[in-house]
Amino acid sequence: MDVLALEAKGVKSESSPALGASKPRSKAPKKPKRIVYFEVEILDGKTREKLLLLDKVEPSATILDIKSMFHKSNQRWYPARQSLCLDPKGKPLKDEDVLQQLPVGTTATFYFRDLGAQISWGKVFLAECVGPLFIYLMFYFRLPFIYAPKYDFTTSKHWVVHIACLCHSFHYIKRILETLFVHRFCHGTMPLRNIFKISSAVNPSVCLITDYGEQQVKTALGIFLFCQLGNFSIHVVLRNLKPPGSKIKKIPYPTKNPFTWIFTVVSCPNYTYECVPVAFFTIIGFVQMTVWARGKHRSYLKEFKEYPTLRSPILPFIL
Repeated sequence: MDVLALEAKGVKSESSPALGASKPRSKAPKKPKRIVYFEVEILDGKTREKLLLLDKVEPSATILDIKSMFHKSNQRWYPARQSLCLDPKGKPLKDEDVLQQLPVGTTATFYFRDLGAQISWGKVFLAECVGPLFIYLMFYFRLPFIYAPKYDFTTSKHWVVHIACLCHSFHYIKRILETLFVHRFCHGTMPLRNIFKISSAVNPSVCLITDYGEQQVKTALGIFLFCQLGNFSIHVVLRNLKPPGSKIKKIPYPTKNPFTWIFTVVSCPNYTYECVPVAFFTIIGFVQMTVWARGKHRSYLKEFKEYPTLRSPILPFIL
């Protein structure tokens, strides 16, 4: 009985707090941090007219957030069309810049510039491919509003013209398909007015055909196909560098594909592959025209005794 009484007493003493023992103090609830809101004023960069006043803007707001607020007050100026600067003639702020990290007080003043109607880079690439493709084909098929009636819808008798059309069309159709299925574009835009400069192409209405040899055409065609395949290989490598939605940039390196080994010595081999055919045909054309120019220059010297001695056949003071 004594043992049981002692055990019961011990249990009771352990479960009940000792007399005079202080109760543990409960922690006082933390006071929420006081947020210092910003007042944002947007002025016209040219006239200094006040366009918008935003109060209680959170310090963590980005420039893109501010542009979106500005867009709500004026639907005409969507974010991509806006340029916000800290100085009327300063550089535009980046969309990811945070308000509280900018050199401004709690009352921030931004100067607005209208960038004009914008177009996404994906549409830019499509336009610059579709434009040259169709403009070239208009001349190839000799549409009536370009050529005289007797040449309407006639085809050239030179087979090299047809091969050139196939190569030209293949190149731009390939670029259109790459734009749709290979390239990954950022969310950047470009002024719409620039699209007319990029997508235009100039094609001669009269084509001077020289005596192309079959070997010349085959060689040129082989170089063209080689460069097209190389260009496509580089585009695939660049695409795989950046996962969808990622902004992390990586250095491109050669892969097992031999067309990518040029990365060892070149930063932008996709442009290299595009320039090789241009350089090849430029050199061939330059050599041929140099022969013509020198021949005509000699005939001038023979025909005219007073012919200016300062003149050169094709390049001033050189050739």
